[in-house]
Amino acid sequence: MKEFDSKLKSQEMDFLFNAILNLESLDDCYRFFEDLCTINELQAMSQRLQVAKMLLERKTYIDIAETTGASTATISRVNRSLNYGQDGYKIVFEKMKNK
Repeated sequence: MKEFDSKLKSQEMDFLFNAILNLESLDDCYRFFEDLCTINELQAMSQRLQVAKMLLERKTYIDIAETTGASTATISRVNRSLNYGQDGYKIVFEKMKNK
């Protein structure tokens, strides 16, 4: 399998992602991410993941905005990532579906 090429690729990013991959439980994740990010940053990431899930379920922008509180700009950004991004959301959802 060909290694993914990213603009973010660096030793520092590899270190971060390897740290995340070593977390073994939800409790580990809560502890690490609460130290790493602000509450607002974590809530924004959680919101974008919910928006992606709802877009893949073919929900309308209005339904998504009402349910998640996301702005139409955020919904559009996530939609653009789903359509033209690196398939990160789709990889995560596929892996979650198979568990």
